[in-house]
Amino acid sequence: MDDYIVIKALENGVNIIGLTRGPDTKFHHTEKLDRGEVYIAQFTEITSAVKINGKAEIYTKHGKVMSDERK
Repeated sequence: MDDYIVIKALENGVNIIGLTRGPDTKFHHTEKLDRGEVYIAQFTEITSAVKINGKAEIYTKHGKVMSDERK
């Protein structure tokens, strides 16, 4: 599994939650980023998904995605 994503926080308090693979999806890792901080995540045999709360830029092999702004 060589897929990486890069997450850049555009505000304080961006939460990143890693989710496990398998029949019972569970939270297995959390991070909290402040504005300007960057987090690099890799999808592995354990990590199947990442949930991001807050305003952030997400860079993948498919391009850049912006998370929605909080209102």
